[in-house]
Amino acid sequence: MKNIVEILKKAISEENIYINELMSRHTSFRIGGPAEVLVIPQNREELINVLDIIRNENIPYFILGNGTNVIVSDRGIRGVVIKLTAIRKISVEGEYIVSETGALLSAIANTALDNELTGFEFASGIPGTLGGAVTMNAGAYGTEIKDVIEKVEVIDENGNIYEIKNGNMKFAYRSSAIQLDNLIALKAWIHLKKGNYKDIRAKMDELNGLRKKKQPLEYPSAGSVFKRPEGYYAGKLIQDAGLQGYTIGGAQVSEKHCGFIINKGDATAEDVINLIRFIQKTVKDRFGVDLHTEVKIIGEK
Repeated sequence: MKNIVEILKKAISEENIYINELMSRHTSFRIGGPAEVLVIPQNREELINVLDIIRNENIPYFILGNGTNVIVSDRGIRGVVIKLTAIRKISVEGEYIVSETGALLSAIANTALDNELTGFEFASGIPGTLGGAVTMNAGAYGTEIKDVIEKVEVIDENGNIYEIKNGNMKFAYRSSAIQLDNLIALKAWIHLKKGNYKDIRAKMDELNGLRKKKQPLEYPSAGSVFKRPEGYYAGKLIQDAGLQGYTIGGAQVSEKHCGFIINKGDATAEDVINLIRFIQKTVKDRFGVDLHTEVKIIGEK
């Protein structure tokens, strides 16, 4: 990996290249072993150059946002992790917010508030980046990212950069063309409506109050672990299976919201993954329902 680091220095400053960097420092779960190399491009050009190098050298890579929907194995990740959180420019064009995808959703929501644009309040408390939200079609309180996205600028596996309009983004429940076609989202146009500052602020406060009341924000987690099974709610199934508070190692089914697994302080990725599998088996045995993970489990097995 030493050779690739030397090559990467041609595209990105050495101070933004990390060798054997613990991913527990870069994920909201605060777990995960080392990435062989982690890079943090500071702008779009650096990202494109890093991707060119990785492509030419045929090196495995993983794109990371704020690490809020990821479980990294204890053995870490081979190849290069590219963290996009420094690529986060946000601008306002009339009723549109144009944002690079490393921007936090909370920052975009505050920009909308400052410019009296309504429609993004639902995302103000989601802790991830715009890129992660577009990739997963993130949603909350009855609204999804697909409802406000006009178009997305992407880069494909061959280095081609182009725009995809909403109708061609293949948005579905917790899915999009970014996942399905192995694309990287660079920028997105968010179409909102003119509103009133006080009303927008009040809505943000209301939704964030609900989030604090219902979710275990005081503990490290990766948010909701499971996708919603058709006709059911994952958290309700887990609670009805008697697993509220169930613990394996340092990982626990949240007593506040059974759809969350929390890190009680010393959880390993193995603890969390074993707990996920136990929940899946228990719910399947009790109710005949398959639970599929919403979080991404990545890294060496």
